[in-house]
Amino acid sequence: MRQGAVVFGGGDRLHVRVADTQSERAAGLMHVMALAPDDGMAFVFDGPVTDQFWMKDTLIPLSVVFVGEDGRIISESDMNPCTADPCPTYPASGAYTMAIEANLGWFHDHGVRVGSMARLEPPDG
Repeated sequence: MRQGAVVFGGGDRLHVRVADTQSERAAGLMHVMALAPDDGMAFVFDGPVTDQFWMKDTLIPLSVVFVGEDGRIISESDMNPCTADPCPTYPASGAYTMAIEANLGWFHDHGVRVGSMARLEPPDG
């Protein structure tokens, strides 16, 4: 899985694993025991999608933001680990081309909100 960095409008950077295939997106952060404070995952899609996220077999609480085609965040959610069947789902407020997961509260703590810009870069910028 390739690496990258998401840079937000205020200059904050989140180091991410890039999930850009169906199998990588399906696995997401399942079974991951911990993330470093500024690490996460970027789910990249070829075009706008409306897929809902869920936390099946995900062990750590996460926050997610959904990024529209114009690079602006359109919605955000906090998600808790789930072992139930079925697990709750977390929809975006509209179509998006990238979703970014980070440790619970990361976006709030860094001032990243709906309307903020987000762009994916190579890991070294």
